[in-house]
Amino acid sequence: MNLTALKPQGFAIIKGVSILVVLSALSLEGWNLTTGLAHQHLSSAFNGVFVIERFVVGAHLLEATIALMFAASKGKSPLPFALYTFFVGTVALLELFSSEKGLQPAPPND
Repeated sequence: MNLTALKPQGFAIIKGVSILVVLSALSLEGWNLTTGLAHQHLSSAFNGVFVIERFVVGAHLLEATIALMFAASKGKSPLPFALYTFFVGTVALLELFSSEKGLQPAPPND
């Protein structure tokens, strides 16, 4: 996949969708925790959704950990950038490492 072909509008769309997906995943996990604490059980139809949700949160947590480790060496504040990366995902890591790898998004063609 040619990442330089993605335009800034594409990155903005990916960021927006990613934020919505992560917030939805966190909400689902909170709902699951709340029902568990109330000694209620969710339908087993949600099991597949929770597997996907936990994969998404785990992947974003891994990306945030990577950002936390490398942000300071790239001149960024580690904790805020790790939080940003947790919600945005891979695009934030591409932004972090863009100067080193040449993965800067192509300028828009107006």
